[in-house]
Amino acid sequence: MPLSDHEQRMLDQIERALYAEDPKFASAVRSTDPQVHYRRRIWKAAIGSALGLFVVLAGVIVNTMPISVVISVAGFLLMVTCCAWGLTSWKRMNGVADTAPRRRGRRPKAARAKGGFMERIEERWRRRHGEL
Repeated sequence: MPLSDHEQRMLDQIERALYAEDPKFASAVRSTDPQVHYRRRIWKAAIGSALGLFVVLAGVIVNTMPISVVISVAGFLLMVTCCAWGLTSWKRMNGVADTAPRRRGRRPKAARAKGGFMERIEERWRRRHGEL
């Protein structure tokens, strides 16, 4: 949805004020590409996943039973967490997360047509005071 003319002028005015107040910060913010941030997060997630895999293998190598299980579980959790973090960053970088369909509420259509909860309460209030 595009901005109206008034909103665009207000945004330009805020941008000019930001440049006048702190030009170093404004140029740093303007030149930052969000995709660079997401690529960096994906690399960190890949390194974390590899580290998690090595921790799982270290847990398998350790001979004492309770410690090896704890180490392996910790490595697995690290690996899964980093994979999920990298996947969400990849989706945001490619714009996949922005086009996801919105979930609708679980209320039936008849309940949505009647109005919200507060409207029903107000209607009951009006009827009650009308009858008195």
